[in-house]
Amino acid sequence: MTTNKITAPAMVYISGEEMTREVMKLVLAQWIEPYLDTKNWQFFDLSCAKRDETDDKILADAIAAGTAVGAIFKEPTITPTADQMKEMGLKKPLGSPNGKMRMAWNGFSIDRDTIVIPGLESQMGYAKPVLFCRHAVGGEYGAGAKMLGAGNVKTIHTDASGKETIVDERKLSDKLNAVVTYHNPLDNVEQLAHHFFKRSLEAGVTPYVTTKKTVFKWQEDFWRIMKDVFDANYKQQFADKGLLAKTGGDLRHLLTDDGVMKMAAWREGGFSMVAHNYDGDIFTDLQAQIYKSPGFISSALTGVKPDGSKIMEFEASHGTISDQYHAMKAGKETSVNPIGMVFALRGAIDHSATLAGGADEAKIKAFTANMYASMSEAMAGGKGTRDLSGPGGLTTEGFIAEVASRIAKKI
Repeated sequence: MTTNKITAPAMVYISGEEMTREVMKLVLAQWIEPYLDTKNWQFFDLSCAKRDETDDKILADAIAAGTAVGAIFKEPTITPTADQMKEMGLKKPLGSPNGKMRMAWNGFSIDRDTIVIPGLESQMGYAKPVLFCRHAVGGEYGAGAKMLGAGNVKTIHTDASGKETIVDERKLSDKLNAVVTYHNPLDNVEQLAHHFFKRSLEAGVTPYVTTKKTVFKWQEDFWRIMKDVFDANYKQQFADKGLLAKTGGDLRHLLTDDGVMKMAAWREGGFSMVAHNYDGDIFTDLQAQIYKSPGFISSALTGVKPDGSKIMEFEASHGTISDQYHAMKAGKETSVNPIGMVFALRGAIDHSATLAGGADEAKIKAFTANMYASMSEAMAGGKGTRDLSGPGGLTTEGFIAEVASRIAKKI
């Protein structure tokens, strides 16, 4: 079969390692390359070996390219432990690339939503979509820490004029103490609020803001900004759609522990939540568990360029699937569901088409829609991987080939 390829617009493609790398090689070869000319894509290898070899220059280059292009797809990557450092023969520790990307791209939201597979809605964890927006910066992820003995600790803020303010002062009496300092930037919470409410309106779901502000008083401003933005811009729109019927006609705040319980109990779905960075990470782990697998949860970072235009980075919410990788290396069969990565790849390609505009935008989005429909139809028709179709499900290679044949028929 021959087909006229569509020239895909500029995009940054970041590759990782282990089983997710192997799966995406197959996806690119059989689902993408026969139909899209990817000469405008920039490819960056963020495997531990390449990062070590380049003293992490490859990460800096990927970040610079992402800033320029604005549309990024990222495969899962490894942040090596001390044991993995030794196993891989790395020269020095490597930190997670995600935090650096989020800061460099002025990220304000990490969106984690349930992925809908048409035809399998009744088998998933929620009956209706569930959206989550996680503040992309601040908290424990950027913490500075030292293990210290008994003594005194004083945290001092110095402003631009040199004026000092004591933030905290305490006496340590234990022989061993973990002393941690972190902060939560709040300037972009207003951006996050608009992003969260617009997404919730578009999806037709009821929004909730979650914090632990009764105990952590410094979280009060997060809620206040959210509420101010809601009241000034969105309250009437949500009311008109009937989306505040369960919240007394107003935006509802949930304490973090209450939010966790609600997320587990509200299996009908149809809601959205927003939270601080670390809380959002825990919430979305629960969301993935209820939805049966991290593979069925999307992940997209939204940031902004200095000129105000949007940067979006799409990835799967799961890791590199090391157990299946080791099985493959041992010559055993594997059955890896690629839906999280393919959902992300579709998002990145579509965003690149939106940024580029032009005559091919509709063609590119029609192709990615066909690709996703082909995958969903295979899964719903009993031709999925074993996590969906049971012991009779297809192998990794068999599933990729099955979907490839369906894409070809649609084209």
